[in-house]
Amino acid sequence: MSDQLERFIFSHHDIRGQVVTLSDAYREVLENNQLPQPVAELLGEFLAAACLLSTTLKFEGLLNLQARGEGDVPLIMAECTHHSDLRGIARVAEEAQIDEGATLRQLIGKRAALAITVEPEDGERYQGIVPMEKESLAECLEDYFTQSEQLATRFWIESRPDTVGGIMLQVLPGNNAANAEENEDAWETAQHLAETVTAEELHELPHDQLLTRLFHQLKPAQLGTANIRFKCSCSRERSARALISLGPEEVYQLLEEQGGEITADCQFCNNRYRFDGDDIEALFNAPPHTLH
Repeated sequence: MSDQLERFIFSHHDIRGQVVTLSDAYREVLENNQLPQPVAELLGEFLAAACLLSTTLKFEGLLNLQARGEGDVPLIMAECTHHSDLRGIARVAEEAQIDEGATLRQLIGKRAALAITVEPEDGERYQGIVPMEKESLAECLEDYFTQSEQLATRFWIESRPDTVGGIMLQVLPGNNAANAEENEDAWETAQHLAETVTAEELHELPHDQLLTRLFHQLKPAQLGTANIRFKCSCSRERSARALISLGPEEVYQLLEEQGGEITADCQFCNNRYRFDGDDIEALFNAPPHTLH
């Protein structure tokens, strides 16, 4: 069950769902983010939510879930790819005083916005943004789907210091049920049943047992399991491409300012990539004295 996501559908209704549990992947993300506990657990919620949302991808690419505001945590972000590779970060303002029971809105602060960005490997990038006006990430995500996607969607996410668990339920687009009224009744029932889930069940029960315990009367059918892992997409090659995009004049100036070596640090995994003069010359196939 550890670091797994299970997709399911209710056999006789146009309602789908996902359930996810994270432990090792969550721990590896936190090892790269030295965070106060309330912020660490909030980042765990974002990681679980990104996994749940990524199952809606119908193509190869990644989904980025991000919140920005003016509070003690001005940025929090999680990404999950169609391969179920997961990474995330949170930024805490210098000298921030994080209260133990701080809510999402208290941490992110004023003028906060939630963005979901979908980046296909082939095709156009898409982003939806909504203001964050609720106290929990689950409620903000539900607002997003109501405002941006017009899809009835619910989330239940519970974060602990060592594990995160979450459930997502969604009425299928198009709502093709033969009996729309019956499907609406089933949707109401599914929400009421999901409301009964406990933190212990989310964190500790195998997914098949959890689905049976919660939804047996709606006959959930499991559609497949994905194994989640922490994996950062940074590389020396990507860092080199970023330098090339700056242009030779700016890069050689940066090389001089930094004493003959440019370092590129990954904000997600803390890997450091170093480029000396020979590396830069190889990137541009031109020594610095040819630049004007």
